Amino acid sequence: MGAETLHRLYGPEAEADPTGLYEKLRAEHGAVAPVLVQGDLPAWLVLGHRENLDVARTPSRFSRDPRRWRDMQEGNVPADHPLTPMTAWQPVCHFVDGADHERLRGAVTASLARFDRRGVRRYVKRFADQLIDAFADSGKGDLVTDFAEPLPMLVMTQLVGAPDSYGPRLVEAARDMTRGTATAVASNEYVTLALQELVERKHAAPGRDFTSWLLEDSTSLTDEEIVEHLRLVLIAAFETTANLIASTLRMVLTDRRFRTNLSGGHMTLPDALEQVLWDEPPLTTILGRWATGDTVLGDRQIQAGDMLLLGLAGGNVDPQIRPDLSLPVHGNRSHLAFSSGPHECPGQDIGRAIADTGIDTLMTRLPDLELGVQEGELSWSASLMSRRLVSLPVTFTPRGSATTSSSPLPAAKAEPLPPAALPPAPAPAGGGRAAPRASWWARLLRR
Repeated sequence: MGAETLHRLYGPEAEADPTGLYEKLRAEHGAVAPVLVQGDLPAWLVLGHRENLDVARTPSRFSRDPRRWRDMQEGNVPADHPLTPMTAWQPVCHFVDGADHERLRGAVTASLARFDRRGVRRYVKRFADQLIDAFADSGKGDLVTDFAEPLPMLVMTQLVGAPDSYGPRLVEAARDMTRGTATAVASNEYVTLALQELVERKHAAPGRDFTSWLLEDSTSLTDEEIVEHLRLVLIAAFETTANLIASTLRMVLTDRRFRTNLSGGHMTLPDALEQVLWDEPPLTTILGRWATGDTVLGDRQIQAGDMLLLGLAGGNVDPQIRPDLSLPVHGNRSHLAFSSGPHECPGQDIGRAIADTGIDTLMTRLPDLELGVQEGELSWSASLMSRRLVSLPVTFTPRGSATTSSSPLPAAKAEPLPPAALPPAPAPAGGGRAAPRASWWARLLRR
């Protein structure tokens, strides 16, 4: 990468203002910028929209297999390196290309396609109501910890066929894993044990769920492959959908332009989600791709074994495609939020359904939500791959519990996450007819 001064994608500067750093890198280097990741290992951050698509869509030049990483081959990535959990090869579809990728991803996409979308939305409404019930009487809440973070994992535990009692524990474990705490490894072990036990349950008593469908798939996945894909789907859904819900709710509560477009009928809720996916994608970067040979990208000489990071946030605001960021992008799904090419997120429609139905349920139940602090008091936590809203305090008129047939959420046990005993046997899944949808946008925006 020559003798250029390289910016770190970790540490105080990157964590304080990642989007500002991306624009500084674009100004200095153009569409492809040389950077440093943890341990001061070299990488390329792809900032151009067209260049991101080039990398994502041509696995023959840019492989998803981390075993091609030259620094790993040369022993520069020790077992305790911060990126090892994300770059150590595993038998999952996002770490392979070619025929292996087609086999593994084919099983995932075929199983996801079997879901009834109306059934998914019923699960979302059920759990959204239960979460809202827990704070509706108080007149205040934190829409990150009380709603945006638990909702996706609770829904996904149902979709994978796990007992209700798994949900709260998996939410806590996923939070712990994605924040890189001192107990993150133990939380990862808990998730693995829980999923291994779930696969054993489904061997004995299959159902109409994602785990059972993976077991039935004609590609004959091994139990290890199934566990790894369950983990991938759960954690990916947790992080990305939670961030999408939180960002959308923040924009509804703080952005007058956003609010005006909604109140004037110029933007529907699905439109609003797409706008957020452009402006604040749930993942800011994706790690990584590895050059299969010497090549050129954005006038940069890329060498075989170099690591590249897909710059989703940077590519979404590329001046070449969005010279005026104030203009809305309604109906335009060419953003990079879910990547592109053969490794594009296979569960993005379920993520949208969770966010859409969850937000609609929340705002129908609590139409007079107000931000509980000054906008300037909101804070974010940034990492190499994402920028997460820490909390979103709100106030509202206290309301009673919803009239639903759902029972309250099971409480998570207070003992340390792992190696605690696995949750007890499953309880029957609830349901019930969804309440009529109200025009909550108008009520929210008319106050």
